[in-house]
Amino acid sequence: MTDQSKLILVKLVHTVAWVFFASAILYVFYSGVSGNISSLTWVCVGLTLLEAAILLSYRWACPLTIIARKYSDSDRDNFDIYLPDWLAKHNKTIFTTIFLLGMLLILVRFLID
Repeated sequence: MTDQSKLILVKLVHTVAWVFFASAILYVFYSGVSGNISSLTWVCVGLTLLEAAILLSYRWACPLTIIARKYSDSDRDNFDIYLPDWLAKHNKTIFTTIFLLGMLLILVRFLID
């Protein structure tokens, strides 16, 4: 397998993982907005916190980015994932904000109910 093929494989896996975790974060936000707080909400919260712990243990870098770096010397923010460059660059900020807002809305719903 060539380095280019390996990079494509890592990018595919990374993109699928991103879709999964982005969906979990968006579900937390949806739960907070809608008030539909279920066991799935808490599973998504747990998965997101697990993802955060993994990122923190790798100094706020995804392990898949570290793997992809072996196969590319690109300086683009999306060298390791099939996302627009602007989204890859601001991904952590955007989704951390969405997650925290979702958690805040869930907390508010618990306090007013």
